[in-house]
Amino acid sequence: MSRDQQAVRTILEAVKSEGRSSLSSDEARELCQAYDIPTPGQGLATSADDAVSLSDSVGYPVVLKIESPDILHKTDAGGVIVGLTTADEVRDAFEEISANAKAYNASASISGVQVQQMLPAATEVIVGAVTDPTFGKLTAFGLGGTLVEVLGDMTFRLAPTPADQAMSMLDDISGAEVLAGIRGAAPVDRSALASIVENVGALVGDFPEIDELDLNPVMASSEGATAVDVRILTDFNPKPARFRPSHDDILSAMQRVMQPDGVAVIGASAEDGKIGNSVMKNLIDGGYEGEIYPIHPREEEILGRKCHASVTDVSGNIDIAIFCIPARFVAGVLAEVGQKGIAGAILIPSGFAEVGEHELQEEVVQAARDNNVRLMGPNIYGFYYTHKNLCATFCTPYDEKGSVALSSQSGGVGMAIIGFSRSAKMGVSAIVGLGNKSDIDEDDLLVYFEQDPNTEVIAMHVEDLKDGQAFAEVATRVSKTKPVVVLKAGRTSIGAKAANSHTGALAGDDRVYDSILKQSGVIRARSLNDLLEYARGLSVLPTPKGENILILTGAGGSGVLLSDACVDNDLTLMSMPDDLDAAFKEFIPPFGASGNPVDITGGEPPTTYRATIELALNDERIHSLVLGYWHTIITPPMVFAELLSEEVEAARNKGINKPVVVSLVGDVEVEEACRYLLDRDILAYPYTAEKPVAVLGAKYRWARSAGLL
Repeated sequence: MSRDQQAVRTILEAVKSEGRSSLSSDEARELCQAYDIPTPGQGLATSADDAVSLSDSVGYPVVLKIESPDILHKTDAGGVIVGLTTADEVRDAFEEISANAKAYNASASISGVQVQQMLPAATEVIVGAVTDPTFGKLTAFGLGGTLVEVLGDMTFRLAPTPADQAMSMLDDISGAEVLAGIRGAAPVDRSALASIVENVGALVGDFPEIDELDLNPVMASSEGATAVDVRILTDFNPKPARFRPSHDDILSAMQRVMQPDGVAVIGASAEDGKIGNSVMKNLIDGGYEGEIYPIHPREEEILGRKCHASVTDVSGNIDIAIFCIPARFVAGVLAEVGQKGIAGAILIPSGFAEVGEHELQEEVVQAARDNNVRLMGPNIYGFYYTHKNLCATFCTPYDEKGSVALSSQSGGVGMAIIGFSRSAKMGVSAIVGLGNKSDIDEDDLLVYFEQDPNTEVIAMHVEDLKDGQAFAEVATRVSKTKPVVVLKAGRTSIGAKAANSHTGALAGDDRVYDSILKQSGVIRARSLNDLLEYARGLSVLPTPKGENILILTGAGGSGVLLSDACVDNDLTLMSMPDDLDAAFKEFIPPFGASGNPVDITGGEPPTTYRATIELALNDERIHSLVLGYWHTIITPPMVFAELLSEEVEAARNKGINKPVVVSLVGDVEVEEACRYLLDRDILAYPYTAEKPVAVLGAKYRWARSAGLL
């Protein structure tokens, strides 16, 4: 695969020296040739005679296109005529295109008319590259031609894009079946198409001054793929990269921030109702065993702790300072925090970028950077780290220790996280508020949680990513060993507008987020409840050893709904082996149904449930079990819950630990049965067939992306 970087550099330097922001068709074609991107034969004509001569050279039929840096969308200007087969047609087309261009834009600078070999009919796709404000350089692929903006069937990957990712993009669009050939058409040459995607990614990766690149259409057939039209825009003055500490510096600071041995509360108060008072109480009442230093210029003692006028007056070590003072005073105090060698400032105050005070927030960020202090916030509720008994927040204490780490950009969502965790008795390692994310953001948390032995699952509510490339890089690595779940708020245009007004965030195109999160191995939640249920479920469900799902139900209707949910969540219903089918038939009535789902019917006693569950748990060919319980007086909900927990526990004692999820439908008694099962680490949900399967599907998506299946 040839890539002539010097040829590209020469062309781009010429474009820059001439003060242009776009390449001519000939220049764009030369760039494509330098990076092994096929284009048809073509040339630039400045007269009708030139056009005829070039047509004779490249061979009929030909296409004529206006060439002008001021007319980027040629079709809109009447600047494209196709299917020309004779010299007379070419002459007439040259004159018509020239006239149309002048009528479209009288002041346009016209270089001439491009004469291009016309390719046979083929599948039209688009391959390109964009510079995204969140993720930087991206390659793009989708169904192309004139309908690309209408269909919007696009997928994206970070650039440069390796061969395996380029190939995966072909399957990632809704119209992927078109590439396989429909209505008798031959399938396209996937290798040739993926090669173009890979080369485009390499080109923009090597030359970041290429701001946008469109190959539309690319004509793809069984014989290969050729870029018919090429448009390249440049930007020689890109925005500076966001400041990013090294991995070791991030980890060193985050370890002190998340597990401090000494905490200062700047703005501590003895007055009930004050944030500084609530923070002090939570630190004390939450059982934090490190040193607590209230900071107040006039008080001598607060809640039994000696006060200091400044952190510099404290003789002991301090790892974090929790700010409970008005926004306007924060920057001035940060110098003292830095002088003391404090690693992190937890900025609870609001009144910064979220209300338009961008300069004040930038002043605080610069003060922190000058003094080597990491900032969490501002505009946050603080954070919890349960394994340190640390409640660095004005919210209520939380002490249910576990392995799930959660973060939110919104304080309201943070309250929902705390409430759900408490209600569901979900053990957490950490709950973190990020707010405006002036400094510490999701990738800093991922760096920390990656090595945190107390964290097994990471779930994040995100309104925007300040540095999408950094997040994708870290998430790709972390998700190989620990599931990462993300709820991206602002995925609709209205939601994005709300996010912008709420935190000053600029929410990116949701198709981009969807593609890059998937590429990074992240499990995407579509609702807040999904985020929380996935977080709980992923920490409870064992990793499956294979793709075979069996549905065992006491109601045919539940079996149908559970089957639909499996299809919706890309789960594979196991084809029932004859011997296993016969084994199930030993326990179910003649009017029941074996196969998959296995329907034992609603009239069966507990012994039938027990026997079929035991059979399913002990057969190695069944990798995961989905149970659908139907409320009956013969097998009441609590009887079912108790026998199921006994069978699961017996299997676990034998070393059999496969995923089991349960849907319980019936009267309110099923709620108690669900709580009983959840207390025994068996995921059970009342009144729904979809949720247990969705959680199981999330576990499978992670296991696949992590290479465990």
